Amino acid sequence: MFSVVCRPLNSLTVSGALRKATVAMAEALAKVPDVEIDPEGTFKYILVRVKVKDGDVHKDIVRGTKSAEYHNHIFEKVNPAMEALGMECKCLGGGKMEHNSQEKKLRVFGESTAFGKADHAASVEKLKTVFSDYEITWSDDKK
Repeated sequence: MFSVVCRPLNSLTVSGALRKATVAMAEALAKVPDVEIDPEGTFKYILVRVKVKDGDVHKDIVRGTKSAEYHNHIFEKVNPAMEALGMECKCLGGGKMEHNSQEKKLRVFGESTAFGKADHAASVEKLKTVFSDYEITWSDDKK
């Protein structure tokens, strides 16, 4: 005859470890800059949702550069960098930006053929957190 002795898992230990892991990932996500764009000129940009792998914690980030011929070139740089941090990415759309640092103006417009139009209003809100002293506008115009 066999006897099985069952002990309940200490739920405080399990939930405590899970909470620490979640907090660590949220802290890693918080270290990802909200905005990284070129300091001057007109260029393509994308709005990206960065999410903790196998988790619900996420945030949206804006990336833009003149060096990208196509929107997917930006994503091809962002995605591996985020994966290295244990994150996963999804491009929410793209467009263009006109950045005039002398006049402290940013204009968001246009769309990405590959990813569709980003939510420019959401992108502008992100930009305002970094460029609080700028005049930032957006439109659905393509030019």
